[in-house]
Amino acid sequence: MRLPLCLIALMCGIFVEAVAAGALAETKPQADVVLRGVLTGEDNQTWRLVPFEVPAGTTRITVDFDYTTRDAHTTVDLGLLGPDGFRGQDGFRGWSGGNKRGFTVSASDATPSYLPGPIRPGTWNLLLGIPNIRPDTKAEFTAGVRFERAGGGGAGLVQSEPVLRAEPGWYRGDLHMHTAHSDGSCLSRRQQRVPCPLFLTAKTASERGLDFIAITDHNTFSQADAMRELQPYFDDLLLIPGREITTFQGHANLFGSVATLDFRVTSADVPDWNALLANIDHAGGVISINHPIRPSGEQCMGCGWTPRGTVDYGRMQAVEVVNGLDADTPFTGVKFWEHLLDEGYQLTALGGSDNHDALLPAVNVSELRQPHDADNPSSETLSRLRRGSGAIGTPTTVVYADMLSQAGIAAAIRRGRVFIDVAGTRDRSLDLVASVDERTVHMGEVLRVPRGANVRFEGTVGGVAGGDVEVILDGQRTFLLKDSHILSSAQSFAFPWRADGKRHWIRVDVRDGDSHLALIGNPIYLH
Repeated sequence: MRLPLCLIALMCGIFVEAVAAGALAETKPQADVVLRGVLTGEDNQTWRLVPFEVPAGTTRITVDFDYTTRDAHTTVDLGLLGPDGFRGQDGFRGWSGGNKRGFTVSASDATPSYLPGPIRPGTWNLLLGIPNIRPDTKAEFTAGVRFERAGGGGAGLVQSEPVLRAEPGWYRGDLHMHTAHSDGSCLSRRQQRVPCPLFLTAKTASERGLDFIAITDHNTFSQADAMRELQPYFDDLLLIPGREITTFQGHANLFGSVATLDFRVTSADVPDWNALLANIDHAGGVISINHPIRPSGEQCMGCGWTPRGTVDYGRMQAVEVVNGLDADTPFTGVKFWEHLLDEGYQLTALGGSDNHDALLPAVNVSELRQPHDADNPSSETLSRLRRGSGAIGTPTTVVYADMLSQAGIAAAIRRGRVFIDVAGTRDRSLDLVASVDERTVHMGEVLRVPRGANVRFEGTVGGVAGGDVEVILDGQRTFLLKDSHILSSAQSFAFPWRADGKRHWIRVDVRDGDSHLALIGNPIYLH
């Protein structure tokens, strides 16, 4: 027999109040329910249940817990029970004792100390253990409970995420990497090839100065639990859950979602890529086409982008235009991406190492290439590039985000104020703005201009002294910039453009002193 919520609370000796959202710290998302209670000396070394109702359709439960009188040595331990308590399969869901003030659980992942599993509606309980409270002490506790629900536009997004830096700025990352959760491998301590643990990927990325990485194992999100365990330790490196959706007709990265996704393109349930994209709309996250110009065949089944029928690219947000070291080779995705830009799709260009071995040493891209082979690389250059490809951080995707968080990076990719550092340096930079009258926009944004308006473009480039800036209009290199040569390590440039009343896009690339692509910029759209 199920007892009413209020009666259970009274039997536990704790006053529990369900109140409107907003009682927790302003930095936290709003709670759906806030549970409050009072503990006294009589509760010393006892166990207490704090019940709450989980509504139907809930896909994730997140709890933020705190209590008073810690300075008086009060200690309250924390755990979670599902509807079956300790008596059934959907019962015990974890115990963190006093080492955590909050946790999250879902079907796909959970905070360390807690168990992932289905979220069944009904009465759940916070399990409190009180190992110490002094006889004359009264402690108040508060638990904010958030429910994430199934539904369109982001049921699988992990909202209980860390914010590593709250300020806006340029953040550097690698958006394509594999671990032991798919086909990532490396040499063991005894020099045997083994599945490569995710810890080594995070360690190497941190050592190479990256601010964020996306772990994109093939068609799985089992890595999400390991990432939750590592994130508190890697407090200078944001770990973004992702997956490489791997089909017979092309690959794409999905960032920021841990929702279950049927990826079986050509099956009865997922007949084509449009059906898959409809499922992704439900799962949430950011979707990016991977290495679209790769050949497909027995060596790399489905690696090239070969979808059957018309694809709704309006449901996508990005294209991986540099995979590993394929810039300046026939395999780069730049022309594929620019064709979609010409078709009117405002997709953000990204880069990713496609790392499969976290222990691969960092590469010096300039040493792998021969001078002046950017347009027609020799077979020797291509061979050297293949051998050196896949080192973590090469290339690096650099985004201007409002904050270093999963939501901040996802929003930045959607906005498109992004450039690709082909060699994966720590200091190269690129930015571009366009202005007319008092209106100014950045890369990835739209500037609406009437016919005959004079638009002024201004940019900055850093770390490529001796190179040149290329201005690209609708996919063609132009000479709008009279002096394109870069003389110093930090240089500004500017050029005018007169609107003709038609839609266009303009972006800039930067080549180094040997004419190799160094930086790839995203467009400003002119409507």
